[in-house]
Amino acid sequence: MSENKVLATVKGREITQDDINRLLRSLDPQQALQLNSGEGKKRLLDELIAQELFYLEALENGLDQEEAYIKEVERAKENILKDYAIGKLFSNVKVEEDEVVNYYNEHKEQFKTPESVRASHILVDNEQKANDILNEINEDFPFEEAAKKYSKCPSKARGGDLGYFSKGQMVPEFEQAAFGMKKDEISNPVKTQFGYHLIKLVDRKEAGIKEFNEVKQQIHQRLLALKQNDAYLNKSNELRKKYEVKIG
Repeated sequence: MSENKVLATVKGREITQDDINRLLRSLDPQQALQLNSGEGKKRLLDELIAQELFYLEALENGLDQEEAYIKEVERAKENILKDYAIGKLFSNVKVEEDEVVNYYNEHKEQFKTPESVRASHILVDNEQKANDILNEINEDFPFEEAAKKYSKCPSKARGGDLGYFSKGQMVPEFEQAAFGMKKDEISNPVKTQFGYHLIKLVDRKEAGIKEFNEVKQQIHQRLLALKQNDAYLNKSNELRKKYEVKIG
């Protein structure tokens, strides 16, 4: 176990490494990443020291005895207790493995994947340029190298690779050509609103159903949320019968 090093003391009150770690965990991930350095932790320590100083002065000035503060504390305590009670209720809600398996088997239509293809392309401004490049490729100039050399699409940095896409994600002319091709086939120039494309079909995936392990966690979270919602509503209805509720 790592030592909880004392980093500063403010009128006898210690600020430790655990306090810094706790503050880091309370920040959003991007901010925490920026502050998780030597200089960043020094800023956090300065912040915690400032908070302690405000706390000490507040006690000295009797702010903890003011009615508004006492009401604020009571409201905070009530909200914490509400959240704690709901958390206790949810802690008893479990989803068993067989429930996840059964849901998958009974709702496979929810996990369908459409037919998709993976394509690379070269985009140029005119048909003659596209044909000239196609001739180079047919003379054994690699498609990917041609994309890097000639294409005006940012995908040129990846050899023209557009990744996988399903129907409806590309402009109609491009989509129609790509889905009508065979693997490793290179198209003639295809005109779209963007210019002229040479398309190479890299791979094709038929429509299917996602494997259980791909969606297992997703199903578990869905079932857990449904069970927690049911537990919350059932407990709320039970408590409405126990305690008087007046509306309006």
